[in-house]
Amino acid sequence: MAVEPVVMALSRAGEATAHRVAAVLGCAVHGRAGRVDRADAYFANALDHARDLFAAGVPIVGVCASGILIRAVAPLLADKTSEPPVVSVSDDGGVVVPLLGGHRGANRLASQIAQALGAVAAVTTAGDVALGVALDAPPAGWRLVNPGDAKDAMALLLSGAGATVAGPDALAATWLQDLPQGDGLRITCGTAAVADLGPDHLHFAPQHFALGVGCARNCPPEDLAALVTATLAEAGIAPQALACINTIALKADEPAILAFARAYDLPLRLFEADTLEVETPRLAHPSDVVFAEVGAHGVSEAAALAQVGPNGQLRVTKRKAAMATCAIASLDHPLTALRGRARGRLSVVGIGPGQASWRTPEVSRLVAEAEELVGYGLYIDLLGPLAVGKERSDFPLGGEEARCRYALEQAALGKNVALVCSGDAGIYAMGALVFELLDRGPDAMGVSDAARRVEVVCSPGVSALQGAAARAGAPLGHDFCAISLSDLLTPRDDILRRLRAAAEGDFVVAFYNPVSKTRRTLLAEARDILLKHRPGDTPVMLASSLGRPEEYVRYRRLDELQVDEVDMLTVVLVGSSNSRLAMLGEGPRMFTPRGYARKIDGDLAG
Repeated sequence: MAVEPVVMALSRAGEATAHRVAAVLGCAVHGRAGRVDRADAYFANALDHARDLFAAGVPIVGVCASGILIRAVAPLLADKTSEPPVVSVSDDGGVVVPLLGGHRGANRLASQIAQALGAVAAVTTAGDVALGVALDAPPAGWRLVNPGDAKDAMALLLSGAGATVAGPDALAATWLQDLPQGDGLRITCGTAAVADLGPDHLHFAPQHFALGVGCARNCPPEDLAALVTATLAEAGIAPQALACINTIALKADEPAILAFARAYDLPLRLFEADTLEVETPRLAHPSDVVFAEVGAHGVSEAAALAQVGPNGQLRVTKRKAAMATCAIASLDHPLTALRGRARGRLSVVGIGPGQASWRTPEVSRLVAEAEELVGYGLYIDLLGPLAVGKERSDFPLGGEEARCRYALEQAALGKNVALVCSGDAGIYAMGALVFELLDRGPDAMGVSDAARRVEVVCSPGVSALQGAAARAGAPLGHDFCAISLSDLLTPRDDILRRLRAAAEGDFVVAFYNPVSKTRRTLLAEARDILLKHRPGDTPVMLASSLGRPEEYVRYRRLDELQVDEVDMLTVVLVGSSNSRLAMLGEGPRMFTPRGYARKIDGDLAG
């Protein structure tokens, strides 16, 4: 799923323009709180918000001075091939400037906005200015076979050389028709593989073909790749002329098919058996054996035909290897609107304690790419503007299994879903439950077979114990452990046993879920157990609402720890017998020595 742009309005002077731009692009307006009257979402700080959107891979159209956007994203600039477009628009809508990502959509956005507003698009990309074309960014349905040569080819044209455009699909390559003519650069347009490519010879392949594949479970990836490569060579088709790879939904998690799709950068499209069965009259090699196994008389031929639809035809009938089959169907024009469904993805993400600056760029990107957000409502709210405009399914506390099951089954429909957790999703959160559901059989209240075939991505977040430790100083400088004091899922005796082990082992201990409205005694019992093995003046840090405006951090002695001072939003960090507080001018900081100072002292003494 392509990530929709966001239009940022920073002042009332540009507010009307921002809404005009958003109407053209069909996207949301994010407005500066207190500075604009109407927006789909509000942000407090323009630089922070633009930076957060950019890190998430969200295209930005800022109705503001260009310098604001430049200062915002400058610290994140690294790889121009993967960064999202950034465009600035003057408050009056008279000038549109693509600042970053010209060939990744910014020039197109700028031209689209300028045309709608009657503005000037200040495009400065050399190829677009001098030639009106970017050779490394062909339109949808076309692919440049040798993209590494595009920069030198463009330099050749800019130096005054001309180009010849030839090949069976040359007339269809309308975006190349206005290039200066000459013999300096050859451009071939066609679906067949072409030799002697280089800076003076580019090949654009129209994507007329749909590849259908089938294979036995755990087919070696190299076997499928070898079969497809040989089939393409036999048919005289360049791999870049393939628009997609298609198969039956039962193979959504087949390693060989997924590996091939990644290697050739092809979208994977899946079809149910009944959809493939409709194609039986058009199959060259229908099989009763295949029907008995999967419910359709063919997979590779049927999947390719299902993709191209009734106006397409088989170009290459089924080819077979020991464990795989493939076929190719074609249309007389490039495939740009694909049929079938994508493989679903569930991103299990931890958003940290709450503040955007502690959320990793990868998590922000996965959230931005998601079609649906699933989670406890408060956690989704903490995403702020990043959640605006997305389908969301809020679940209450206590509905954890239902939450994870729902997220998996939504992904099974082919959707891109993000399961939103606080802290790190793999630490006392939903990550383990997701995999537990996937590991259960149908008779143990597991999930559907389709849900078991979705892609599951886990992305790390700043855990509560890490956030608390950072606020404290360095209390986790030596061995530590984390213990949840919730006895809803863990027997009380097991909790007490772990407490005694941690106390005897002299670990720094981070307590999660220290209390609840109905559970008030375990934290006091934990304090008393620890006091048997460490001094009463052992430092304890209480960190509440970390990373939020109401954050509250304080220190106590272990023997003075009071349960009533702790709630479910508090992380309790108890030092080891070696932990101590450094009394600094701005207040105490907690740390646990690693032992380096003692080693240095010993070396000096020796």
